[in-house]
Amino acid sequence: MNINFVDLKRQYEKNKAAIDAGIRDVIADTAFVMGPQVRQLEKELAAFAGASHAVGCASGTDALLLALMAYDIRPGDEIITSPFTFIATAEVIALLKARPVFVDILPETFNIDASKIEAAITDKTKGIIAVDIFGQCADYDAINAVARKHNLFVIEDAAQSFGAEYKGRRACSLAEVACTSFFPAKPLGCYGDGGMVFTDNDKLAAALKSLRNHGKGEDRYDHIRIGVNGRLDSMQAAVLLAKFKLYPDEIKQRLEAAAYYTQNLEGVVTPPVIAKNNLSVYAQYSVRAPGRRDDLREALKAKNIPTAVHYPKPLHLQPAFKDLNYKSDDFPIAEKLSADILSLPMHPYLLKEEQDHIIEAIKSFYQRG
Repeated sequence: MNINFVDLKRQYEKNKAAIDAGIRDVIADTAFVMGPQVRQLEKELAAFAGASHAVGCASGTDALLLALMAYDIRPGDEIITSPFTFIATAEVIALLKARPVFVDILPETFNIDASKIEAAITDKTKGIIAVDIFGQCADYDAINAVARKHNLFVIEDAAQSFGAEYKGRRACSLAEVACTSFFPAKPLGCYGDGGMVFTDNDKLAAALKSLRNHGKGEDRYDHIRIGVNGRLDSMQAAVLLAKFKLYPDEIKQRLEAAAYYTQNLEGVVTPPVIAKNNLSVYAQYSVRAPGRRDDLREALKAKNIPTAVHYPKPLHLQPAFKDLNYKSDDFPIAEKLSADILSLPMHPYLLKEEQDHIIEAIKSFYQRG
């Protein structure tokens, strides 16, 4: 059986006519960068998320960078975030010569532990980037409460959680600014790189739109700030518009696939824990296999079952951040999780027989002892 970790071909076949038509329209219009498809996508996704503004950009990394630039982050500023995430979250902080300050995660949801944030705040702290890891939102009521107390901003890193819910509110509406990614393997992905920033703040929205386009003002060659080339391609927006029509149904299919995994793997490995009042979009379905992760991964590979490790080394131990002077055991929960975690194939078009093959292979591994 040939199983894909994320099956973009199967997804394309499901929506081929609409995607092809959208791409043809862009080619016919020849408005390849920031064309009408971008404005339409911004309108539709803002309404879906429950935000006043959506600002399309070139990638999820650019979305985070633009958000920090809109807050005027300067060298020496400190931003608190999680060590258990993709490097982009902390990378953008370092790019602006600010300092990432890490706080350990919760052992159940793997999101930042809000109860530990206050101890990490100094007089240099400007904000918090909370990550919605694996498609589940962080505890924003607790995070925002700490931020209000200390006059800090909060950025929601929703690169993996677009469409998820927290206490009845959708991801990308849970902090003053939220950022998502449309990398192809994301729950809502394009056919290249793309991202979006969401906010209800009119002033920040105006700054974000300027910053993504070289700091442009009212006129084409009027530059009112230093910005970047972070615009969204019309082709990617067209693909996303076509795929977005199926997205609510795809979320339901992800939930069904996750429920089937959990039902059949409970007691064999440790399945994901979804917090009360949360709805995850399962960007990853990640289990814990303490002490046996690597052996299990090899056993699955032998049966043509692809897996991934998100993430094998937490950020505070990455060579890129050696100047921060963190060391092993500084964030023990993140470090333990990095040694245990294993992500299984997950996408809306995963077949039951494919899941049965994966489940049986995992059970067989543990039955062999």
